[in-house]
Amino acid sequence: MIPKNIRLAKLKEVSTTYLFILPAMLLFLVFSFYPFLKVFQLSAMDWDGISSGMRFIGMKNFHEAAFHDPSWWISMKNAGIITLLALTAQNLLALALAMIVDRDIKGKNFYRVVFYLPPVLSGIVVGLVWNWIFDGSHGLLNYALIHVGLGSWTHAWLADPRTALLCVAIIHMWKGFGWGFVILLAGLQAIPRDLNEAARVDGAGDWRIFWKITVPLMLPVFFLVSILTVLGTMQIFEIIVATTNGGPGYHTEVPITRILTAMVGSARFGYACSLGILFGLILLAVSLVQMRLSKWSSHNV
Repeated sequence: MIPKNIRLAKLKEVSTTYLFILPAMLLFLVFSFYPFLKVFQLSAMDWDGISSGMRFIGMKNFHEAAFHDPSWWISMKNAGIITLLALTAQNLLALALAMIVDRDIKGKNFYRVVFYLPPVLSGIVVGLVWNWIFDGSHGLLNYALIHVGLGSWTHAWLADPRTALLCVAIIHMWKGFGWGFVILLAGLQAIPRDLNEAARVDGAGDWRIFWKITVPLMLPVFFLVSILTVLGTMQIFEIIVATTNGGPGYHTEVPITRILTAMVGSARFGYACSLGILFGLILLAVSLVQMRLSKWSSHNV
């Protein structure tokens, strides 16, 4: 039997441990867990966010979002297009730069810092700077086009439905490629150099080494970057607010701005909560598919 003094000392130690984590736990319960549960409750209500009265309507908000709100699915399509561009162009750029910096080149540490700068900058600041670059009247891009003899190419880039979404995607990719660069560079540096050297001794060139050694060993990293890219890009918000605010029309509307519009612009808090839940479920499903593909690829390489 354990002596009483030892049991008291152990109880005191455990109590002290829980006492230290109590403030963080309270903050989590009040500002994260409770609001998370409250969203599910409000999603079944018809509420304007101000009045004290809430009317229970069950699944009507979800039914409207799924079948009677074309602007919601337009926002999903726009976010999907930006995500597709980020998965391809952004991550290919990140991989190319990571492979260059992974070599023994002069100033590689400087490039690491420079390429990582865009992701740590404020999204609002980045959006405002690029808004000035793409400005149709006094933008830097139009100014440069005029001075190189391409004045006929000048354009109101962010105000034209034909170019607004592409411009927003370019801004997002410029800001986001640094995350992929850092992760991919870490993955490349984890590949044993002996494998590449042995392949070169056997007569393999750079292209063959890339496809036969680098790609198979980097597949888990590629899937990690793709998951983070999808989750991050589908939740794009700050850049949209700082540049187009969803316009012109709904051509750059994305899910987060659509949810905000439903909540603040239309005073439909319950409907906005249902959109948020639906959006979360979609992201969860996409992430699970990507994770399943990652496991499948790791077992078949």
